[in-house]
Amino acid sequence: MAQVDRFSVTMPPELGEGVRQAAARQRTSVSAWLSEAAADRLRNELLGAALDAWESEDGPFTEAELSQASSGLGLGPRSDVA
Repeated sequence: MAQVDRFSVTMPPELGEGVRQAAARQRTSVSAWLSEAAADRLRNELLGAALDAWESEDGPFTEAELSQASSGLGLGPRSDVA
């Protein structure tokens, strides 16, 4: 059996219902859905920290670099460019 870490989680009822519905749509358990959501959040935080470190060493990303990254990720043109 795989080792697990148990948590007791509280959230507003409407959020809990949304989580249950999302897990049901994906045909997975609430625990698996929340685990995946937590893993996604941790990856995003680590990526953000890595990008911050990169910029602190090499300066801010240029608009060309951001556009190339956006395009490479299939996100289309950047909409936050003034």
